[in-house]
Amino acid sequence: MGREKIREYANAIGVHADINHDGEAARAAGFRDVVAPPMFAVVYSAGSVAAGVLDPELGIDLARMLHGSQEFVWGEPVCSGDTVTTTTTVADLYERAGMEFYVFESVSLNQDGQETVRGTWTNIVRAG
Repeated sequence: MGREKIREYANAIGVHADINHDGEAARAAGFRDVVAPPMFAVVYSAGSVAAGVLDPELGIDLARMLHGSQEFVWGEPVCSGDTVTTTTTVADLYERAGMEFYVFESVSLNQDGQETVRGTWTNIVRAG
């Protein structure tokens, strides 16, 4: 995770806390370096989820797909200098009221194997 990307994201969402911009302040607060705001998780995990959505074996009709929901459970804070790896699996597939629901689970781990965030992403494909 790049310090400048974290700062840019924090500025974009109006987060101006010192721990999100200043390495010294972050370390004084007990963090490894500048801390990413929690929703920065989308920046480093969405690509893995997109690969799942685009998996040809699932055959999702992208023209009819809607974003249904996303939920996150945060763990270890992500800091500048971290290396985060995300894996995504299909957690559930079901149909309701003629619509198909695709539920993906993403798990992001830092370089120490600590979970930074677990996401549940639901996409809905409208009936055609």
